[in-house]
Amino acid sequence: MGCGSCGSSKDGKPGGCKSNGNCSSGGCNRLNVYDWLSDIPVADFGKAFPFVEVSFSNGSRKDFYKLTNPMDLQKGQYITVEGQGGFDVGTVNLFGELVRLQMKKKRVREDDKDIKKILRISTESEIESLNQAKLREKETLINGRVIIRRLNLDMKLSEVEIQADGKKATYFYTAEDRVDFRELIRTFSSEFKMKVEMKQIGIRQEAGKIGGIGSCGRELCCSTWLTKFNAVSTTAARYQNLAINQTKLSGQCGRLKCCLNFELDTYMEALQVFPKKADKLKTTAGTAYLQKRDIFKNLLWYSYPGSSKLYPLSIERVNTILELNKKGELVDEMKPVELEPKKGEEVEKEYADLVGQISLKTLDRKARKKRSGNQKRKQGGNKPQGKTGAGGNKKTHGKKPQGNKPANKKGQANNIGDKKPKSNKPNSNKRKKPNRPKPEQTPKKD
Repeated sequence: MGCGSCGSSKDGKPGGCKSNGNCSSGGCNRLNVYDWLSDIPVADFGKAFPFVEVSFSNGSRKDFYKLTNPMDLQKGQYITVEGQGGFDVGTVNLFGELVRLQMKKKRVREDDKDIKKILRISTESEIESLNQAKLREKETLINGRVIIRRLNLDMKLSEVEIQADGKKATYFYTAEDRVDFRELIRTFSSEFKMKVEMKQIGIRQEAGKIGGIGSCGRELCCSTWLTKFNAVSTTAARYQNLAINQTKLSGQCGRLKCCLNFELDTYMEALQVFPKKADKLKTTAGTAYLQKRDIFKNLLWYSYPGSSKLYPLSIERVNTILELNKKGELVDEMKPVELEPKKGEEVEKEYADLVGQISLKTLDRKARKKRSGNQKRKQGGNKPQGKTGAGGNKKTHGKKPQGNKPANKKGQANNIGDKKPKSNKPNSNKRKKPNRPKPEQTPKKD
């Protein structure tokens, strides 16, 4: 869920990327918030908003705390706040005027007495106690699941959050029905020696706490930015012409994907142009039934019973057929829209940007052929004239000498096996060498 290099340094600020908690990728913290008002000066002459949003367990839980003493806070900085029977350590997630908007959105009043206070900026010993408490969470979670199975309780333990001072542990669980966990709380208290608080969460909230990658290739919306979970039904998939496939429409929580509601309003607005009662069209060939609506091309697709052929009709044509059917008249032809041009008709091609789509395989193939041809020619020029026999004599086996080496001259005895093969071509085709006069030999002087 976070960057691999975002470790904590001694002063409590995240190390690694040096962003000090304000990660540009948004992956260092679950439900990360970008403070777009941080560079805007406050309106009340330097008097900052006295509330801060504090994050715990890497964004798994967020609460608002009151700032009683003026402090120079930075995002991602560790601060010590009031806890239940002690203190707790969290990181600054948001401060300034944007906290006012967040409190108004979540309907938290500024004069609420349940809002706790910020004590101080965390010291090294408090940060060390927080790290020790985090190391105990995994072991406590495993042992808690073992105890739940031993007591035969129908519930699933999702996450355990231990307070920084180690005096309190909050257990987050999911369950289908009401669970009597009074015996479980007594067992937890005696086993782990700390105060126990049980909180029931939903299936989608559990997926947000665990995190993961969705089918779209991005992090889950519930673990990055989505906080309000609205009801999702299969009607949203039908309006968007999606196949009712439970496997593809379900998210990692096992429920229908929340993103089915994201574009539903756009589809509902586009479907207002289509006729309302257009499920059946009566023709002389029979009754055609509506299969789907295409909001991008403004077409309605019909088919006859027992036939797999689809007829795309325009909205105007469907309205015309419906008016005729109200009068009791049947249509002879449906007159579907021609989506593909007829043969012989020239269609004006639109401009298309094909950068990065042109294949260069043909050019590579030609270059490869040229390279292989050059290599064959080089190998042919470097081949030996024949096999060497006994005594270092070379055997040509009827082949002509290759390369720049001249052949045997007249008057010289050929080696064994160096017989010149007879040619089948007539002698008239051969070129005759001109008779050159031999140079006169001068006698040597003694």
